[in-house]
Amino acid sequence: MSRLHSNTKGISASAIPYSRTTPAWSKATPEAGAITLGLAPEIPEGLYMLIKKAVCRERPDLINRHTVAISKHLGTDRKDKDGKFRLILVESRIHYLSRYYKAVGTLPPTWRYESSTASTMMS
Repeated sequence: MSRLHSNTKGISASAIPYSRTTPAWSKATPEAGAITLGLAPEIPEGLYMLIKKAVCRERPDLINRHTVAISKHLGTDRKDKDGKFRLILVESRIHYLSRYYKAVGTLPPTWRYESSTASTMMS
């Protein structure tokens, strides 16, 4: 839904859960988050999926036919505020995960995400 007195959509502020431990029902291990894919062995899977989401997104009217890069889409449709907002959210998650993986040591300290070169990381 959109806001009452503006053209934009909004999301409510989210809060980090107070409990920092893994739930008892979860079978995931801390190492499971660092599984890498064969296409980009130096990038962890979670980060790879977010970059893929930022680079390629399926259009609702052309589902399963082809994907469209959001940045390319925003280059032609500059008034797409919702698309720009969602791209910012995805890129902020990418930056957050990259800081985490640098601290853990999965990514090298010099690794940097750039939206202009993200499509080359995907191939």
